[in-house]
Amino acid sequence: MRILGLDPGLRHTGWGVLDVDGNRLRYIADGSVDSDDKADLATRLVQLHDGLVEVIRSWTPDEAAVEETFVNKNPTSTLKLGLARGVVLLVPALAGLRVAEYGANHIKKSVVGAGHADKTQVQHMVRMLLPGTTFKTPDAADALAVAICHAHHRQTEASIAGIRLQVAR
Repeated sequence: MRILGLDPGLRHTGWGVLDVDGNRLRYIADGSVDSDDKADLATRLVQLHDGLVEVIRSWTPDEAAVEETFVNKNPTSTLKLGLARGVVLLVPALAGLRVAEYGANHIKKSVVGAGHADKTQVQHMVRMLLPGTTFKTPDAADALAVAICHAHHRQTEASIAGIRLQVAR
């Protein structure tokens, strides 16, 4: 199973790809899709779209996971982040991928064990869980954390489904 983790942002959308085999995680790739902050909003959204289409084409994930948006104090920034997040949700869905969503605290708790961990702790645990990882940007590290969270969540879902099948028999 190949998972694409996505950390939405209008300037920089981080992405990370990992393979999952049972409880084993293997780092594949990471990076960010960047938009030109001097361009108009519509052009920037197209840049995110096109960059994410290329990531999916290049790495052929089976599923995607996206970090949920948090609310900023600045409503304009929140709206722009929401628009970027819409593109980030849309692109994998259009590619036929199942798209899961996770809140920031859920991701941090899944990766670090504490829902209010800071970025340094998350980056450290991503390196521990994916040996050899040298993520290119902090946004890419966050995206890998989203993918790790989804991998753990999927494994739990599969275990529960297996128990339900055994009980039903």
